[in-house]
Amino acid sequence: MSTGVDPSALSDEDLLRELGSLYDTRLDALRHAAVQAFGEHTKRMNMLEAEYVRRRPAREIDPGRLRAGARAR
Repeated sequence: MSTGVDPSALSDEDLLRELGSLYDTRLDALRHAAVQAFGEHTKRMNMLEAEYVRRRPAREIDPGRLRAGARAR
């Protein structure tokens, strides 16, 4: 089964669009998709997210998203 275009071949714009599309359909896939379809959705999401992180290893990290920041809430 094809999981779509290799994430490394996507432009930054296309990568973000693909991620947005997956996030838009995530809850629906969780609630209503067959187990295999949900697994494919998860696999594709993981591939795209890994590519995003690979491209931006020094991305800005919100201190509130770290363990210490969460404890401070």
